[in-house]
Amino acid sequence: MLKIINNELKNHNEVCANMQTILKSIESAAKLAIESLERNGKIILFGNGGSAGDAQHIAAELVGRYKSNRKGLAAISLTTDSSIITAVSNDFGFDQVFRRQLESLLQENDLVIGISTSGNSLNVINALNYSKKAGVKTIGLSGSNGGKMNSICDLNIIIPSDDTPRIQEMHIFVGHTLCQLIDNHFN
Repeated sequence: MLKIINNELKNHNEVCANMQTILKSIESAAKLAIESLERNGKIILFGNGGSAGDAQHIAAELVGRYKSNRKGLAAISLTTDSSIITAVSNDFGFDQVFRRQLESLLQENDLVIGISTSGNSLNVINALNYSKKAGVKTIGLSGSNGGKMNSICDLNIIIPSDDTPRIQEMHIFVGHTLCQLIDNHFN
C-alpha cells in the first residue's frame, strides 16, 4: 500500500511542478472574476461529477468566505438543484442541462466558468457556446490538451496532465487560488 501512496504523491508533485506554466492564466482568470463582481455580475460555475463538486465548492467559498470575512459575493453552481437538473435532462436532454439554466440566469456582466477534465463534455460545451454567443466572458478549467474548450473560452486554464485525478486536484488548487485573489481584492 505504501508503494501506491508514494506513487500517487509522486504523480501529484510532478503535476504541481508543472503548474508554473499556467500561473499567468490563473492571474488573468482572477482579473476577469474581479471585474465581473465589481460590475455587479455573478460567477456561474458548472461541471459533471467531480467537476460538479468543484463548481459547488468554489461557489460556496465565494458566497460564504474563503479565509477572511468580507461581504458575500455573487456566485452560483448550476449543479445543485436536483429538480431543475432532472427536469431539464428529461425534457431537453442532459446535453442541455447547463445551457437551459443559463437561459434564465445569465446577465451581461456575469462570468461563466465551465469545468471539464477533458475539455469536451457536451453539456459544458453547449453552455459555454451559449454564454459566448450572449457576449459573456467565459473561463474553462480543463486538462490534457484543453479539448473543445480551447476554441470557445475566452480563457481556458489547462492543467498540464492527462491523469483525471491529478487534473481534478489542480482544479481545486486553481479555484482556491482564485478565491484568495478575490478575497484580497474585496478586503
